[in-house]
Amino acid sequence: MTRDEFNRFCGAMKATSHVVQWGNADVWKVGGKVFALCGWNDGADAFTFKVGDVAFEVLPEQPGIRPAPYLASRGMKWVQVYEAGAMSEASLREHIEASYQMAVVKLTKKLRAELGV
Repeated sequence: MTRDEFNRFCGAMKATSHVVQWGNADVWKVGGKVFALCGWNDGADAFTFKVGDVAFEVLPEQPGIRPAPYLASRGMKWVQVYEAGAMSEASLREHIEASYQMAVVKLTKKLRAELGV
């Protein structure tokens, strides 16, 4: 997945917003909550997203995937795919969608209704 493909994929999800921050990272949010970003890899593209407990234990054991810099060190369960080919594009899309859903669930009922998610 390229950075442009990542941005198109995240932008196609309902009620998302995009900002560029934190050292030229593409940051995607739903209802103000971050669910995915691309950047933070010494100028090379890397994809960072929230995962569940099991995925946080298993995924970083695979080459090219690590606990997300900054986020994981603060106790958050985020991983970063930092090497091309470390994860299939289909799997990457599934994980980003799951991260989006985790962010949506954290929104208030009222905000979810306002956003239609």
